[in-house]
Amino acid sequence: MRSSNRSGAIRQFLPISALLLGSAFLLFAGGINGLILPVRGNIEGFSSISLGLLGTGWALGYVAGCLLTPGLVARVGHIRAFGAFCAFAAVTILASAIVIEPWAWITLRGVCGFCFAGTAMVVESWLSEQTKPNQRGRVFGVYTMVNLGANTAGYMMLVLGDPAGFFFFALAAIFYCLALVPTALSSTTTPAPLVSVKLNLRDLWRNSPVAVFAVFWVGVSNAAFGTLAAVYAQKVGLVLSAVAFFTAIPILAGAIMQIPVGMLSDKMDRRRVLLGVASLALIADFAFIVIAPEGRTLNLILAALLGGSIYAMYPIIVAHANDHAAPGTAIQISGGLLLTYGIGSIVGPTVAGWAMETVGNRALFLTTALSHGVVILYTLWRISRKAAVPEREKSSFQPINVGRTSSLQTVEFSQNEPVEPPASDSLAAQSPEEAPDRTP
Repeated sequence: MRSSNRSGAIRQFLPISALLLGSAFLLFAGGINGLILPVRGNIEGFSSISLGLLGTGWALGYVAGCLLTPGLVARVGHIRAFGAFCAFAAVTILASAIVIEPWAWITLRGVCGFCFAGTAMVVESWLSEQTKPNQRGRVFGVYTMVNLGANTAGYMMLVLGDPAGFFFFALAAIFYCLALVPTALSSTTTPAPLVSVKLNLRDLWRNSPVAVFAVFWVGVSNAAFGTLAAVYAQKVGLVLSAVAFFTAIPILAGAIMQIPVGMLSDKMDRRRVLLGVASLALIADFAFIVIAPEGRTLNLILAALLGGSIYAMYPIIVAHANDHAAPGTAIQISGGLLLTYGIGSIVGPTVAGWAMETVGNRALFLTTALSHGVVILYTLWRISRKAAVPEREKSSFQPINVGRTSSLQTVEFSQNEPVEPPASDSLAAQSPEEAPDRTP
């Protein structure tokens, strides 16, 4: 029986192995790219504002990619578009090694963000097409683990050489190019058209004010920390290996935390779970500010606490919003929240970079503390005004690898069952529990 189950699993994943391999190469290169730029920029004497704008450029490009990729793929096809995205990503990292100027890196980082949105959408549409609806949860879990492992491995590569040289730029470019080979040689059928979602803040807000408000500030916090964590670690004197761990451990902790957080949020008011996780993040923020750790061990412990908290918040928010959504609008709701998160990601690194340049290294955590503080206050206020959704009416929690590897296609692919198109243009149910108060 075990042999039969094992062979069935192999048959299930064999048709998508090329897609998973291509995605692994891409995320491995992306991990190197995402860490070498702030590390090398700090060595070159770039200001914290300039290094923060690297994250802003990425977020701008990524949001633009989520919006424009479906039309581009419709014109040229999935394979050609994916090959072009990988090639341009390789060009951006090589050009960054040639033109070592902040303005050039910010622009190139935006192009790379656009490419990553495009490649994620193409790969995930392919995976969705090749996967039966009742197997999507399992396949999405494997896909997420492959991406997480590859991205983390990319971060850890920086312990193997000198970031002041050309080696890591070339290595990332090599794997960007390798990423297009499996899909170019794949014999899988051309997938269906990509998911395209328009951002309608008015309907999103009507559906769930807490979700819209919180997801923006979580975008601010996560993007600020994700972009400038390596810069902070360097400035407090951590060695390169510790810098790599400082950026990788929070992501791993966030992935692990989604399991208990998801189980808890399915059993109680998700807003209270969000409140608890945001409070843990705020404790970590203040620990960085007040204690001002300088050694490796304490910095890594606090980074794990912060990462475990901030990277677990987004899935709670999406699940909470879907609890209030009308049937058939899950993609519209989750896609709109992803774009709102992207807008916050544009703001966060810019503000945090300016704060670090003006106040000092710990100002990074002043920025994240502000974000988590306002989420806590607004969530408390909404809890006092509106009752929770009855447990029998709640949707199931879905772990989501949000941030630099999520797209509108991620939203569609993460659904365990195919989603029917909405019956109307409105995203919200007729009488959502989280409708904004109409009293003065």
